[in-house]
Amino acid sequence: MVCALGCGDLLVGCSHECDFPPEISSLPACTKARLNINASSAEIDREVKSLLQQALSIYDIDTARLEQLRPHIILTQSQCEVCAVSVTELEKALGKMAGLQPEIISVAPTRLADVWKDIQTIADALGAVEEGRKVVNALKNRVVNVIEKTCMMSKRPSVVCVEWLDPLMAAGNWVPELVEFAGGKNLFGEIGKHSPWMEWSALVKANPDIIILMPCGFDLARVRKEMTVLEQKPEWRKLRAVKSNKVFLVDGNQYFNRPGPRLVESLEILAEIFHPQIFTFGHERKGWKKA
Repeated sequence: MVCALGCGDLLVGCSHECDFPPEISSLPACTKARLNINASSAEIDREVKSLLQQALSIYDIDTARLEQLRPHIILTQSQCEVCAVSVTELEKALGKMAGLQPEIISVAPTRLADVWKDIQTIADALGAVEEGRKVVNALKNRVVNVIEKTCMMSKRPSVVCVEWLDPLMAAGNWVPELVEFAGGKNLFGEIGKHSPWMEWSALVKANPDIIILMPCGFDLARVRKEMTVLEQKPEWRKLRAVKSNKVFLVDGNQYFNRPGPRLVESLEILAEIFHPQIFTFGHERKGWKKA
């Protein structure tokens, strides 16, 4: 049995509201966030920072459920202490459970190459070595199909990807890489580095051609609701992207925020947005829409 503590396309048993198939979403959840996930962006940010300042975990682990399930393998992550249960918290929980010594696989991807490696690592642990290779090769081929059409582009729109709205945070890690592969020019955030905070004045000064709103863990409806915090700012309507109707909402919860196979679909979403005359993958209204 495999048990996963956290969110992601590779992980199951998650306590978030994810659009997974019934055979996955019906599985028992082993974690629960200690904050109000329905609060505003600013309130969630305050709660997270408060928990971290108190050296408290953002997640509770259901140790009783783990003892009941008695998994042979547990998947977790060490990429972000905010996004899912950390290895440290997991080891503390397991230390309280006599006789339960599962193999722990922890991943910490920061770019696409890491994601491919992690998929294979998990496949190897599950005894599905060849299946893992086939999955990774198929995903890489889809990425290449996009890059072949964008690599020689000289005219690239300037892009700002926003991973949190209040306070502002630019998207880092694999997102800048996806922007470049999709034929855009990324303005904030660096490939392979954690997402940086961003001043409102910096966004105004950059005045990008395209703004992509992808708050971590939010679906399209939630992004639209939360973006009012930006629309209320007097400079908002003066931005080039706003005036040209090139502000886009994407489902970060299902795609961009998750370092798994769906990052390829995230790349396709960006390609559709940046170059609609070249790319049509059919993700509009499901994975993205205009603001």
